[in-house]
Amino acid sequence: MRFRHPDGSTVHLAYCTNVHPAETLDGILAQLRDHCEPVRRRLGRDRLGIGLWLARDAARALDTNPVALRTLRSALDGRGLEVVTLNGFPYDGFGAEEVKYRVYKPDWADPERLAHTTALARVLTGLLPDDTTEGSISTLPMAWRTPWDARRAEACHTALSTLAERLDALEELTGRSIRVGLEPEPGCVVETTGDALAPLTAIGHHRIGICVDTCHLATSFEDPHTALDALTRARVPVVKSQLSAALHAEHPHLPEVRDALAAFAEPRFLHQTRAHTDSGLHGTDDLDEALRDDAALPATAPWRAHFHVPLHAAPTAPLTSTLEVLKAALAHLVGGPHPLTRHLEVETYTWQALPPELRPRDRGRLADGIAAELTLTRDLLTGLGLKELP
Repeated sequence: MRFRHPDGSTVHLAYCTNVHPAETLDGILAQLRDHCEPVRRRLGRDRLGIGLWLARDAARALDTNPVALRTLRSALDGRGLEVVTLNGFPYDGFGAEEVKYRVYKPDWADPERLAHTTALARVLTGLLPDDTTEGSISTLPMAWRTPWDARRAEACHTALSTLAERLDALEELTGRSIRVGLEPEPGCVVETTGDALAPLTAIGHHRIGICVDTCHLATSFEDPHTALDALTRARVPVVKSQLSAALHAEHPHLPEVRDALAAFAEPRFLHQTRAHTDSGLHGTDDLDEALRDDAALPATAPWRAHFHVPLHAAPTAPLTSTLEVLKAALAHLVGGPHPLTRHLEVETYTWQALPPELRPRDRGRLADGIAAELTLTRDLLTGLGLKELP
């Protein structure tokens, strides 16, 4: 979906396909047919943006086989779909029964992360619409926080600087500009937007910036306006933003609240949980850890868990979502005289990790839910003065 900003620029809205497990070209082609096109049809649009997740095997096949790349591009065009952004965070196995910490491997200290992201950038130049010259890729925020030392930090810095040089060369070759954004996430070396300032300023290249995930922003109790103003002052580009909402518990000391939270503690994904008090931010690596150990988090302050809940359907009381944080961030990102980013991506990948009674029972209901999220986001954008384009 495309929108015209009041300054005349085009803002792209997509939804991320990491919600549909597929790690081969055949799987992706089926994904476009079974999921993405039905979402487009529900929205009544001739064109729908998708943020493709390309796992290692699919990325390698598309990067090394021009026929495969043309096949995918043709399928996108034929189904009324377009791609300006890729999710380069998960490497493989995102559809596995247990993902947890493995999603952070390989990290930016491992040469394979540079090789994979370079391949994604080359592929993206071949997928961009004919009238578009700018693409974006989100990636993990350096590494999980352990193990971490000066040697690994230097390896990450070198890899990202090398990536910037490769992206420069790629634009000279193709005429298409690809940028990569580190996606701050709780528990990682770069947990908050503030943590991103020093490493990104040190790299000092316009092609390497930040991906603002509004669920992660909220989970870390960051104020959107303060965070985004700091990025602007530091001249750190917002390459893209992933629009998502976290799970919020206002009164975690109450037994009924803890019971409600327990329904969201599940074995597949990591759900980092945070509480903010006058003494600072307190956290656990997973929701079940916070619930199991009474001393893990202070129960006198609200908790937020890294669980991407559907944007249009907040959890029932006594839980809520952080949709208001998303709204504030979006207003700051695109509601001003010029957009801070032109690539927006709805990213609710946890539909099948929801409590059983909230999960979509079939493809049709999943498509209904994704279409409802995009409709809500569209209404937020038009409410900010953007005009939806055909």
